Amino acid sequence: MTGIMSRALAAALLFLASPLALSASEGAGFGENLPLYSVIPFAGILLSISLFPLFFPHFWHKRYPLVSLAWGIAFAVPFIAVYRAQAVMEILHIILLDYVPFLILLWGLYTVSGGIVFRGTFAGTPVFNTALLAIGTSIASLMGTTGAAMLLIRPLMRANSGRRHRKHIIVFFIFLVANIGGSLTPLGDPPLFLGFLRGVPFFWTLKLFLPFLFASVILLSVFFIVDSRYYARDRGAEPREVERQATEKFRIEGSFNFLLILCILGSVLFSGTFHLGALHLGEIHLEYQDLIREILTVAAGIVSLKLTSRKMRDDNGFSWEPMREVAILFAAIFITMIPALAMLKAGDKGHMAMIVGGASEPWHYFWLTGILSSFLDNAPTYLTFLNMALGHFSPGLPEKEAIMDLISNHELHLEAISLGAVFMGAVTYIGNAPNFMVKSIAEEGGIAMPSFLGYIFKWSVPVLVPIFILVVLIFL
Repeated sequence: MTGIMSRALAAALLFLASPLALSASEGAGFGENLPLYSVIPFAGILLSISLFPLFFPHFWHKRYPLVSLAWGIAFAVPFIAVYRAQAVMEILHIILLDYVPFLILLWGLYTVSGGIVFRGTFAGTPVFNTALLAIGTSIASLMGTTGAAMLLIRPLMRANSGRRHRKHIIVFFIFLVANIGGSLTPLGDPPLFLGFLRGVPFFWTLKLFLPFLFASVILLSVFFIVDSRYYARDRGAEPREVERQATEKFRIEGSFNFLLILCILGSVLFSGTFHLGALHLGEIHLEYQDLIREILTVAAGIVSLKLTSRKMRDDNGFSWEPMREVAILFAAIFITMIPALAMLKAGDKGHMAMIVGGASEPWHYFWLTGILSSFLDNAPTYLTFLNMALGHFSPGLPEKEAIMDLISNHELHLEAISLGAVFMGAVTYIGNAPNFMVKSIAEEGGIAMPSFLGYIFKWSVPVLVPIFILVVLIFL
């Protein structure tokens, strides 16, 4: 298997180098002339995440770092060979300004929430599960989808540890808590936070309340019906285990970690409110307020590790493997997505003109932003279509003025971009940061989650797409 990978990597390097060299010789910008061939490594890492666990599970669990490295090299080496300093700067840009902040925030919330232990014996009944999903959906906009997901995923798994059918519970948890629940504030989901940083008023996102409520109520209702059917099967098979009663009083240990979560969220709000200048590294500008945010987030995680006992984390089923897996796989995803994002930003001048060229109506922006968010990570895709809308409706205006003009005259377009990015981040495991982490935690806890394609075609498309169609027809 390793030999096959080496030969495939060598072939990919040669295959990609020639079209990249052609685009460089034409002398245009990245997005305008990068060939479609350059997205092959990005497609490769997505297909690897999808197919290897299904067909080569033993190889994947041991070698996924090598697979990720191979696809990263398959893009980076010819890219750097052709564009040299420009390519290095482009890769550093996405690593320092996108990947590292993404990873630090994820690590901070994962570490701190892992120190909060919910004690008590919970019975994973449909009523309890639905109530917990509703609570998680409600708080996700206040503490972020990552924070809410990391806080509640382990209690949910413990409550349902005696049931045979559990994967559907985790799938709906991803739909609601890890995605749609983050619709209402810039703290809820990374795309909305990026919009806030660029001038969208903090409380503007409350305008998404009705679509959020509509989608959430339908999903919770569908979940209750589905979970009730599976619960009836589980109860018939193992009644003693499934119908266990609470024997330990509910209590929370490690509650000081809630203060640390507030510290992290406060640092995020601080970084979007104050502008303290920047540290310039060539063409890369590291904002001081962003550096302070990263320092405070890391400090909160370290304090949590110091003050939370090892036993509490062990009782919580805490381990670093899900964090490690997300860090490695998303490093490859962020690097290999460079050409896809560049083509999208080039609009009708790039090789993805057929995708973005016809966007004019709000529902166009919803579906385009949403579908691409499902595979390109919703935060950068949100920015791409926000910039596209600004260029279309408010050309020549400074960014913040253009955003206010968009809100005044074409508000539905901004709502469509926001809803598409947040809602449809749930369509795949890589659409939003917490999705893959929740999947990893569930699998580590013994729950056989659907494969990448299984999740899409068995769950997200049949369940979510009809709801999205209704959202478009009613609200957009």
